[in-house]
Amino acid sequence: MTALLPDPLEYVPYREVRGRPNIIVDGPPQDATVLTLSHWPVNTTPDSLKRDTSTATVFAYLDAPSLHAHAECVSNNHFDEDGLFSMFALHQPETAIEHRELLQDAALAGDFGTYTDLEAARLCFVIEAFADQRTSPLPPGTFAGCERQQVASLYRRMLDRLPEILVDIDGFKACWSEPDAHLAESEALIADGRVKIEEYPELDLAVVMIPEDLSMRTVRRYLQSEQGAVHPFAIHNATDCNRIIRAQGGRLEFQYRYDSWLQVVSRRPLLRADLSALAERLNAIESAYGTWRSEKITQVVPRLYLEGTEKSELPLERFIDEVRAYLTTAPVAWDPYDWDSRAMSDRDEC
Repeated sequence: MTALLPDPLEYVPYREVRGRPNIIVDGPPQDATVLTLSHWPVNTTPDSLKRDTSTATVFAYLDAPSLHAHAECVSNNHFDEDGLFSMFALHQPETAIEHRELLQDAALAGDFGTYTDLEAARLCFVIEAFADQRTSPLPPGTFAGCERQQVASLYRRMLDRLPEILVDIDGFKACWSEPDAHLAESEALIADGRVKIEEYPELDLAVVMIPEDLSMRTVRRYLQSEQGAVHPFAIHNATDCNRIIRAQGGRLEFQYRYDSWLQVVSRRPLLRADLSALAERLNAIESAYGTWRSEKITQVVPRLYLEGTEKSELPLERFIDEVRAYLTTAPVAWDPYDWDSRAMSDRDEC
């Protein structure tokens, strides 16, 4: 099989590709792009290769010699796990094939927060630690300059380091032990019913009810730090719903999962409605000090949250009723299969 693999491709930063024939993974094409291998909105990936993650899409491409393109380099416009793994599969295809199952599972963990093998989750935790300047074992210069320069530095260094990590994830326990413990504790809480999940399948909605006495902890998602009492991987492995309400006492939050920002082939999440009108409705009935805010629907995982105070005065049942009523009637505001490229301008700054 390895004899049929394409030649390894050089990584070139996105803005430096210029006129060189290139393959773009996990992102938008450029003028000289000869092939896109991505699950991003409205991409030109051949239908026969499309998979839920860009990593799985690239492996499908490696399996299809008749579709192998003549390109000089590979690139994309941002750094994350799925981007790294899909690029690695074109940069070092023989090594990637040896670790195919792990890389594909870890890409699901990185993008969707779901995994089959715990080693895949740990691989994501390692990549997250390497990409965080506060915890990274990489040279400090990796994080110098603007975001675009940092993306290029991370790819150059991590494409070299990934083979070492793949063969000895246990050797990087210092990177994954803390989030791994949080994940195990979170899964146990769900299993024993302390964390309850109630689903409304007709709305693709899950309500995650978290005990008020659980402490908030720092978690990384999409290489950004956030606070969560329950690890997102545990929640996402326990429900397929794309719309999530997290409720912990008076802490109430709604969020879309990444799945509905992308083109996925194994399922079709319900399309997104803009949340700004819902925020206005909640502000009209909220008695707590604070303001309900909605993030832009074009963000990968937009939230609806209360700013200015930790706890809402709305009873959980009322909040759920308001969200359900709104989602039942609100028009579609984001469709990854019918997409205006102008909506992506903020994502493509790097």
